[in-house]
Amino acid sequence: MHATYDLRAKQQTILTPRLQQSVKLLQMSAIEFTQELRQALSTNPFLEETAEDEEQSATPDGLLDEAPAANLAEPDMADVTATEVAADTTSESDSAYDPPAEYSGDFPTSRANGSGDDDRMDFGEWMHESPGLHEHLHRELAGYRLNDRDRALTHMLVEALDEDGYLRQTFEELEGLVELTPAPTKSEWNTALRLVQQLDSPGLAARDLGECLRLQLQAIEQATPAREVAIRLTEKCLEQLARRNQGEMLRTLGCDEGTLRDACLLIKSLDPKPGLRFAREEAQHIIPDVIVRKIKGRWLVDTNPAVMPRARLNSTYASMFRHARCNDRAPMAQELQEARWLIRNVEQRFTTIQRVAEAIVAHQRTFFEYGEVALKPLVLREVAEELGLHESTVSRATGNKYMATPRGIFEFKHFFSRELSTETGGTCSTTAVRALIKELIAGEDSAAPLSDVTLTQLLAKQGVIVARRTVSKYRTLMKVPPAELRRQF
Repeated sequence: MHATYDLRAKQQTILTPRLQQSVKLLQMSAIEFTQELRQALSTNPFLEETAEDEEQSATPDGLLDEAPAANLAEPDMADVTATEVAADTTSESDSAYDPPAEYSGDFPTSRANGSGDDDRMDFGEWMHESPGLHEHLHRELAGYRLNDRDRALTHMLVEALDEDGYLRQTFEELEGLVELTPAPTKSEWNTALRLVQQLDSPGLAARDLGECLRLQLQAIEQATPAREVAIRLTEKCLEQLARRNQGEMLRTLGCDEGTLRDACLLIKSLDPKPGLRFAREEAQHIIPDVIVRKIKGRWLVDTNPAVMPRARLNSTYASMFRHARCNDRAPMAQELQEARWLIRNVEQRFTTIQRVAEAIVAHQRTFFEYGEVALKPLVLREVAEELGLHESTVSRATGNKYMATPRGIFEFKHFFSRELSTETGGTCSTTAVRALIKELIAGEDSAAPLSDVTLTQLLAKQGVIVARRTVSKYRTLMKVPPAELRRQF
């Protein structure tokens, strides 16, 4: 055995730490960016939060002496795939980055008192929180006088319910999870199940959709019109009801059309997923990054004041560090460098988002005037070429970014769609075609809904030539059921 040496040359693309941070900040949503800046303010001693009424601070004297003027170049955000092989050791000016004077909104970057000695009352601890499904049923069962065996069975049934409120597991599967001697019989399981089903939330603990609907129908007043027919319908004709097969249901139930219509309306008023009423939905907050307004006939784009950062370098700490004489300055120097990078990258982030938003508004001016049907085809490459940016940079600048307009709040990605040819030789966007399909379906007769073939023909009359399968695909994407399921009787 002889040792050998193999020398190989290879090229590798490496992003400098500063460029990595710039890319990271650009692709963040407004909420994620707020959290990131808040974290930086609480951990980096060279960053401080500016007050709303505080004037923009000038660059502290002497701080620029630490770096030559030639090293103040901005990172090239036009192409994030450029080869960077050297560490970025340049430093920037310590000038504060505050929002323009016309913005009066606060940026929520206030830091909480981390000492733990704040005696002020936290009203959030006193906020009412509605119980979940399992907690609610356990509270209901606590009012019943049950022996240990029955309570163990009902407890297991409650815990086995899914988020919709259904019991998907069989008694045999649950039997292995209950430590009872002797093993519970099927009669005991059925008794415990009936008890859970008879609590104050009808429809829970059902094993299928038909049973869920029957439990709710049995809980309403017996004198309710068409109640008995509705119960029989859930027992025998649930599949025909899903297909809107009126003739088959009439033959099976032996009732007239008026009674069947009342029974269907009664079933329609029921809740097929009763467990979701107890679901604890987390609020999904959307903060627009830019605001679009029409002023004197022109569509203008402004950065949302609520997301504008109020952060700058702490001039006091920076000056103290510059005059300090200590052996190991590397850790604090790194903190100061990171603070400078953050301020520059934050400014670069808002500049890029602003430019991309203005380009979108310029291309989609007809959308803001007339709505979805006037949305033009647009791809990322067109915006990238117009702004002189890399396509990946535009993709990051449009991901998880939102635009507040007079027509609502839209994600940047909403304005990008591929083009379809029209009969006149022009083009229209796929989003505009979906809007046309939605308008046609909204104006249809509920007793005779439009089929996909009919929708294709109506679009062709308007000059939009698409295949039937394309109409079917767009209808499915809009979560619109087919014609036979939209029919009302």
